[in-house]
Amino acid sequence: MRSDLMKKGLEKYPHRSLLKAMGLTDREIDQPFIGIANSYNELIPGHIHLDKITRAVKDGVRLAGGTPLEFGVIVVCDGLGMHHVGMKYSLPSRELIADSIEVMAMAHPFDGLVLVANCDKIVPGMLMAALRLNIPAILVSGGPMLAGRFQGRKVDLITVFEGVGALRAGRITEEELKELADCACPGCGSCAGMFTANSMNCLSEALGLALPGNGTIPAVSAARIRLAKEAGMKIMELVNRQILPRQIATLEAFKNAMAVDMALGCSTNTVLHVTAMAQEAGIELELELFNEISRRTPHLCHFSPGGPHHLEDLDQAGGVPAVMKILQEGGLVSGEPLTVTGERVSDNLAAIEVLDPQVI
Repeated sequence: MRSDLMKKGLEKYPHRSLLKAMGLTDREIDQPFIGIANSYNELIPGHIHLDKITRAVKDGVRLAGGTPLEFGVIVVCDGLGMHHVGMKYSLPSRELIADSIEVMAMAHPFDGLVLVANCDKIVPGMLMAALRLNIPAILVSGGPMLAGRFQGRKVDLITVFEGVGALRAGRITEEELKELADCACPGCGSCAGMFTANSMNCLSEALGLALPGNGTIPAVSAARIRLAKEAGMKIMELVNRQILPRQIATLEAFKNAMAVDMALGCSTNTVLHVTAMAQEAGIELELELFNEISRRTPHLCHFSPGGPHHLEDLDQAGGVPAVMKILQEGGLVSGEPLTVTGERVSDNLAAIEVLDPQVI
């Protein structure tokens, strides 16, 4: 085991003593060490519930015979950082996140990593670290926020931004804008439309580095907790089989993710993040490749801010696997890449069907 570097041999008894200071038993010390990178905080709605997601991940690790060891990761909320100097810190935070996880995983040689994330720069930052380190890893997100309801229609954060413009144009009152702001973001999760956070959570699934459902199961759903437990159990399989991130995130897998990007109509910010992730995997993605895949890939879904649907609708319609199934049938997605399920894309998609053709 990689963790034997700090716990096996006579000279490592002092290390074991330090581990026992935290209450770990010999049995826990002798099991695989799984680092749990947790970006929970009390500042951002996409992360306010990640303590519960992380707890479920750790339960899964323990059920499968591993020892979870949690550490914290910083987060910047693009929504709260907007319209002031804070926005200058958003993209650089991605590099700090990747670097901090690298530091933790090299200073304390984990056997595997579970990356618990959600919002804009956190997901790509964590995946950059996983690809850089190339030790068994799996990402599990906190899931999307449900859409709100206002005057009989679905709304989300972008509706509030549009509401500011509507007020200045004299189409609504400030009282209506306040009422809209009160209900547009009804609870925890990443903002309900296909913005950067949900785009990256869906693409991490399409890339094969997250379990099916990662991009779409709502944050408040019990299925999200079950997914987190499954991720905790699955990392132990990846460790035992030594399935590594760069075996999963091949050029073909990145092409799959790019095709899903176009089919879903994801945030254009994905180009910034997907290329950075590929670079960590030793893969060069030219911008022309995005154009090439865009030209041949149909736009299958219409999500806010470009359409009427939200991530909860995509989840009920079959999620990212259903989109990939259509693309695979059209020869636009390869079934060959390996995924964190331990199976290939084609195996994961074998029994998948589109459940709502109005959404997909």
